Amino acid sequence: MPHEQRMQEIKKQLEILLVNYFREQYPDFPKGKVVASESPDFVVKMKNKHKLGIELTRLNPANAVVKTAEMLVQIEFREELVEQMQELFETGSDEKLFVKFMFSDKQIISPERELAVRSKMVATIRAAVDGKDDGSFFHRILSGSDLPEGLEQVMIAHHPELKSSVWERSNNLGISNNVVDDIRLAIAKKDEKLRIYQKQQLDQYWLLITTDFLRADKNINLLNKIRNEEFESRFQQVFVLDLMRARVIPLIENIK
Repeated sequence: MPHEQRMQEIKKQLEILLVNYFREQYPDFPKGKVVASESPDFVVKMKNKHKLGIELTRLNPANAVVKTAEMLVQIEFREELVEQMQELFETGSDEKLFVKFMFSDKQIISPERELAVRSKMVATIRAAVDGKDDGSFFHRILSGSDLPEGLEQVMIAHHPELKSSVWERSNNLGISNNVVDDIRLAIAKKDEKLRIYQKQQLDQYWLLITTDFLRADKNINLLNKIRNEEFESRFQQVFVLDLMRARVIPLIENIK
């Protein structure tokens, strides 16, 4: 299979996992069958014959914090550690998982501790997924004493449609300098394509913006700031799904 095609397949598998994550965390998600589609990404078919389209996009930090040489070295070390943890885990398991690692910037993992961190983290993940139901969506957030020093949080998720494991460093696209502007940009880009989605003549269209962890350098009360902002869109509803907090943040509700 060509590399590009394989990457597209993995992307769709992750989208299926993410829309199920959203459904689990959002109590007002409509009851119905979620069907993978194109333009929009998913259609929810409800018993009353209504159809809801859901489009997914990832929050891209267009205004990313500039990385120093020291930060780049640390990023390379962390990504190698994540890769090694995945390899170690997969030597004893064929579980297909989506795993996100949020490293601490206060407690840096030294090269001397790399082996111990790797071993403890893999054992912890194995214990966390032991006995899970392979036929349904599963997710767990690990934090605090569950983790070796140097890691703040780890998100583990699984869905039966996920055929390839994806293990990543959290916020691997970068950390935003202006989260609100980046959210506006994400909405604007998808609003431009809404007329394409509307060709399916669905009853509603929702936009789901996913992000690993809403984090910014200068905004201490970032979640409050986002909630207090006025966002505009032609989608009926717009949400942010914060993966590491397992939290849905409604941004826009245009239901009449």
